[in-house]
Amino acid sequence: MSGSLPEIGDDMVPRASGAVTDRHDRKERIGIVDIGSNSVRFVVFDALARTVHTVHNEKTICSIGRELGSTGMLYREGVELALEALRRYRHLSDKLGVTLREAVATAAARDALNGAEFVRRAEAAWGSAVRVLTGTEEARLAGEGVIAAIPDADGLTADLGGGSLDMVVVKNGQTGEAISLPFGPLRLIDLSKGDLDKTRQLVDYELSKWLPLRALDNKTLYLVGGIWRSVARVDMLREEYPLPILQNYTIPYSRAVELSTVLAKQGRKSLENLANVSKRRMELLPFGAIVLQRLLVAAKFKDVVVSANGVREGIVFAKLAPEERSKDPLIDFANIQNARFSRSPPHAMEMFNWATPLFADENAYYRRLRLAASLLSDLGWRRHPEYRTRGSYLEVLNMPFGGADHKARAFVAASIFHRYAGDDEMPEDLRLAGMLDKPEEKRALKIGLAARLAFDLSASAAGELSHYRLRLTPSKVILEIPKRRGAVADDTVGKRLGALGGAFDRNAEIQVIGS
Repeated sequence: MSGSLPEIGDDMVPRASGAVTDRHDRKERIGIVDIGSNSVRFVVFDALARTVHTVHNEKTICSIGRELGSTGMLYREGVELALEALRRYRHLSDKLGVTLREAVATAAARDALNGAEFVRRAEAAWGSAVRVLTGTEEARLAGEGVIAAIPDADGLTADLGGGSLDMVVVKNGQTGEAISLPFGPLRLIDLSKGDLDKTRQLVDYELSKWLPLRALDNKTLYLVGGIWRSVARVDMLREEYPLPILQNYTIPYSRAVELSTVLAKQGRKSLENLANVSKRRMELLPFGAIVLQRLLVAAKFKDVVVSANGVREGIVFAKLAPEERSKDPLIDFANIQNARFSRSPPHAMEMFNWATPLFADENAYYRRLRLAASLLSDLGWRRHPEYRTRGSYLEVLNMPFGGADHKARAFVAASIFHRYAGDDEMPEDLRLAGMLDKPEEKRALKIGLAARLAFDLSASAAGELSHYRLRLTPSKVILEIPKRRGAVADDTVGKRLGALGGAFDRNAEIQVIGS
């Protein structure tokens, strides 16, 4: 698989068909258990496919690795909590119709003296095999999870769990050199007896020995793990960031250094004032911040990007056939939504092709986003008319798709806003200040207005748009309508065409042609 998102050619455009819907309606669900040092997590995905939807997701905080550093043994009370959770997850798997079951155990289970005994008991509770991952296997699966959502990832994936820091180089859609270090906050607290200075020394010593770090200057650091998501939430709060979505949230290098330095020095009282951090994370956050700070000192990354994907998503992605892995995650997701929820799924691609003459200047980046907007353009038809514009915009803005940073996400959502609102300005309470520049806002407006005209012409009926032609001249946007369909050119179509022409700084004209 190529790391960069491919240009969309005619042979690559996905076709909305019954096959897409059928694949997910078969309910071939996959259930994954992830037994970590701090928590035991359980997630059920609806299919083994490029685009998966979460049917169920929960975790139980067990802290089985709490005493590992000092005793070499798993925390007894935590073990019993973990086994109880696994019995529950087995029951839920049965009730949810899970057909493929996977369970993995990470740092605590593989390093503890009583790890093998725990795994045997865990398998009995879960009812299936539990695979104990090596540190590098864990790192690579986390890297696969990152690549699944960010195909052009280029840099280092760092997965911080309760018991270990697992790192792997990612580039061109592949994972490279990997390492696992005993730097999970639970283990660091145990080894250092809570001493932050000693923690820094432990981290610096081990990081200094891993040579690949020296070649990662000006690359991106991809953060995986709950502790680092908490760090990102703190940054969002400080920056008053307008889009509270962690996937692909980006922090510039200098700000990441400053933030991690500050958090590494905070006491519990100060951290309690951070509304975005759960109480369970309070104790661990300074130690996670130290690991991040020392990583940022060891290699001068360009920026830091948060990944909501990790080992569990990596397990799914690693199982896919090459053809499925190579699909564009944004377009695959949008195509499935179109097939499931649009009134006439083929209409989306017809509209995309029909409007293309207006966008001769677009590059591959914007063509891809216009395709996504076209595929998502009819998701709001069931909504109440008074909430259709706002609801459709917010739904698209917050959809769980990959393959798009926050700017791209905002662009597609803005296109959907104008598909329903026309050329009305976006209300202040919906605007994402600073996310899109003026040319991008105008391009999104053009895409939305073209879709608005298309739906008025066709009423979303498949095959209808082929009877009309859009043309762009230096002075006009022209809509050609066959004479026999002249009744279509009513006041509403004229108004829609006029708004579209205005967006292109041109006059609008309807030309009735033929017989």
